[in-house]
Amino acid sequence: MNLPQKGSMGYLYGIVAVAVLGGLLFGYDTAVISGAEKGLQAFFSGASDFTYTDTMHGITSSSALIGCILGSALSGLFASRFGRKRSLLISGVFFFISALGSYCPEFLFFEHGKPSLSLLYMFNLYRIIGGVGVGLASAVCPMYIAEVAPANKRGALVSWNQFAIIFGQLVVYVVNTIILGDHLQPTVEQIAQQIYPAEAQWTVETGWRYMFGSEAFVAGAFIILVCFVPMSPRFLAMKGHDDRALYVLARINGVAKAREILADIKATTSVKNERLFSFGIMVVFVGIMLSVFQQAIGINAVLYYAPRIFESMGMGNPMVQTVIMGVINIAFTVLAIFTVERWGRKPLLIAGSIGMAAGAFGVALPNVVALPPVVSVAAIMIYSACFMFSWGPICWVLISEIFPNTIRSAAIAIAVAFQWIFNFIVSSTFIPMYNMKLGSMGDGFGHVFTYALYGVICILAAWFVLRLVPETKGKTLEQMTGYWRNRRNKA
Repeated sequence: MNLPQKGSMGYLYGIVAVAVLGGLLFGYDTAVISGAEKGLQAFFSGASDFTYTDTMHGITSSSALIGCILGSALSGLFASRFGRKRSLLISGVFFFISALGSYCPEFLFFEHGKPSLSLLYMFNLYRIIGGVGVGLASAVCPMYIAEVAPANKRGALVSWNQFAIIFGQLVVYVVNTIILGDHLQPTVEQIAQQIYPAEAQWTVETGWRYMFGSEAFVAGAFIILVCFVPMSPRFLAMKGHDDRALYVLARINGVAKAREILADIKATTSVKNERLFSFGIMVVFVGIMLSVFQQAIGINAVLYYAPRIFESMGMGNPMVQTVIMGVINIAFTVLAIFTVERWGRKPLLIAGSIGMAAGAFGVALPNVVALPPVVSVAAIMIYSACFMFSWGPICWVLISEIFPNTIRSAAIAIAVAFQWIFNFIVSSTFIPMYNMKLGSMGDGFGHVFTYALYGVICILAAWFVLRLVPETKGKTLEQMTGYWRNRRNKA
């Protein structure tokens, strides 16, 4: 085999660009509900065989997360058995099926346009299928990027996956706005009365379908492009395909560096059946808690229900406000990409946690004292922006880095599964908490309680990072294996 003498950054960036399309689909699929959920709620509120309650709508809006939990839990098995590349391909197929099924859940079995309890089950099934794709992609995309990237570029390149997630959310915010066009979203009052003006009727009957169906175009492109990327060199090495692993490493790093990296990989993968806790409980605990805190701080409640939140603040066109928030999110994710290798992982997480706490308390404050709505809007923008340069990308960077090679697939699967479990808990409980009433405060009580709770959790997250999370800046994946082995031996 003729090995390249010099590495190619263009080749590396091309691989990463394809892999992060999985992240874009992740963001697209999870955020599409923000524009579609009101039309969807109005559609199923018109059913004659059951009453579509707020609780049912919360579960339906979050049903994809059930699939995310399943997909992430299976990601370790898929990544170990089929490889990282094939797992990404499988996730793309799930995305594609979900997009078309959510667009027309009546396909083959039901009368088109007639809401019913059975149709609600079918719609949720398609959303769960998409969630399985998201769960697989959320674990395997950063894993794949981390395993092909050089140590000095790994943090930035894995952060591009978060950029793609946020970019996918921004894309779907824009697509939803374009699809909506001159039509209107039904208001909460109209949904309760089931009386819609002509401008909103199209959204109730058709608009939400186009929003879900638009994902099929991106999913189709992803399926095709994944076929052209190589398999992970670390996966190839663990399966005994050293020549193929060396070739991929040489194309990225050059042959001399590739041989050195392959030797390090082989040294840490000589034992192929190490158990999950072979390096102690702490490494798994830290990975799980990174995932738990990333969701428990409440960000996805904001991302999934952004239009509804902005409407409750009385701020003009809520879809426009959502797009503005998406642009801000992109800008601050880029900040993380260009600072993660310079400042390190821990400083960004701690600073982001403190900023998010300030933003969350700022959202709650106008419900306690009389302040103009713009204060809440500014605070929620700060809250979201601080997440985007910290917990958004850096959590994924750390999860892809901290685990030793021999347990990485299983450990990432468990950590990401916890992430989706808490994502489901947060997003499905947000509407009931947000709408809680108490005495003279009325709706304001729910608003204060919800964001004050998120603020407290942000402070706990900062303490956790400060005390327990190791800094991985500049370390190879193999060096992290040594770090946890030494820590276990000292315990």
